[in-house]
Amino acid sequence: MRIRIFFSMILLVLLASILILGVTVYQYDEQTQDYNLQRFERKESTAIQIIDLELSNKTTYPVNSENLYKIFKERIYEISSINRLNISIFDLNGNLLVSSITNAFEENNIGPLSYNVLKDLAQNSNHRIVKTRVEDGNGYQSSYSYINDPKFKRIGIVEFQFTQDNSEIEYELREFISRLSLVYLLMLIIAIALAYFLSSYITKSIKSISDKMEQTQLNQRNEKILLHAVGSEIEILVDAYNNMIDQLEESAIKLAKSEREQAWREMAKQVAHEIKNPLTPMRLSVQSFERKFNPEDENIREKLSEYSKTLIQQIDVMSAIASAFSDFAKMPTQNKEEIEVISVIKLAIDIFNDESIQFHSEEKELFAFLDKTQLIRVLTNLVKNALQATEETENPEIIVDVSSESEFLKISVSDNGKGIANELKELIFEPKFTTKTSGMGLGLAMIKNIIEAYDGNISFTSEKNKGTTFTVILPKK
Repeated sequence: MRIRIFFSMILLVLLASILILGVTVYQYDEQTQDYNLQRFERKESTAIQIIDLELSNKTTYPVNSENLYKIFKERIYEISSINRLNISIFDLNGNLLVSSITNAFEENNIGPLSYNVLKDLAQNSNHRIVKTRVEDGNGYQSSYSYINDPKFKRIGIVEFQFTQDNSEIEYELREFISRLSLVYLLMLIIAIALAYFLSSYITKSIKSISDKMEQTQLNQRNEKILLHAVGSEIEILVDAYNNMIDQLEESAIKLAKSEREQAWREMAKQVAHEIKNPLTPMRLSVQSFERKFNPEDENIREKLSEYSKTLIQQIDVMSAIASAFSDFAKMPTQNKEEIEVISVIKLAIDIFNDESIQFHSEEKELFAFLDKTQLIRVLTNLVKNALQATEETENPEIIVDVSSESEFLKISVSDNGKGIANELKELIFEPKFTTKTSGMGLGLAMIKNIIEAYDGNISFTSEKNKGTTFTVILPKK
């Protein structure tokens, strides 16, 4: 802003100087032309009076066209010298009779008047015309008028020629412009100094406000602006800023309180969601046990042990979540241990007891350093989502595939369900996003966090009404 004010003032001075200089030169030129014209008219008027006086009182020759040469052949030089005009006299047909110009009758000097001159003169109501021309840088003005005898009869045409010598006037103009330029240069230097100090003074207060505003942050205590001897406009701006600081502090307190409340709400949602995940397979296991329970079955103890093992495993998951919540709502921490992945995944799948779920793996045993509990959580979330996606499918099919790739473990869960719309794909891993009528949309977001905590990644491919495949890549160590 300071630079804009500075250059604006300088530009204003320059434009004003150029405009004044242009107007001055134009006015000087106009005055010169008016002066020359008035001077020429005065000389012309005097010369005409002398000619009329000569024809009326002094000549002894009969006043007619034939005697104009005799009357003025000597007298014309005197009239020309007195008035400093070149005078030429023509007959009514435009033929030159006498002239004060030296060698006027020589070839290519002064010839007969042109037809246009004669025509314009005859048609002019004042019977006078003026012609202007420029030759070799000199300006010439010529006037043509009729010569009348004492009875006002036309007997000839007189031409008065005035040479404009503006060299002295132009020299004076150059001198005037040079002096004016020096004055403008001095004014420009003064204007630069004045613009610098004035722009500094104007922007000093604004810069102080700008520096304070750059330092203003929501999460810290902000200082108010204290300025003295400032303009009313700046004072209004300072007051507005100080009021904003007060409001900002109030907003910061409210925001901090709101963030704490929001954090607890989010944590409560996450804990509720995590507790709900193991409850579903527990409920399914109890229902399956109740439906298939037969006291007379020879393998009843083995089945009872299997069901108990499944319930205990899910209870352990819930216990881990509760323990983490007691430590300020942290999700279960990583507990890396060497586990046999194939058996753990089979165990997680068996919880659902659903015939549409199929397990494929070319590996009989696959070991990796992972947290068994968190791996089960990842699998149960993905399988549960696949089951919900195939609820309206006529022949649902869910395939869980496990493979080993160098130092990584690859787990994919595929279904032939309704798929994911293109406009929703970017939101799948966003917290709170869900396309289901129930649930809080935290499952995929949390398993993504679990997988990334192990330096792994999760991705998916989906086609509308054809199915979805989620792929999990985890390091073995």
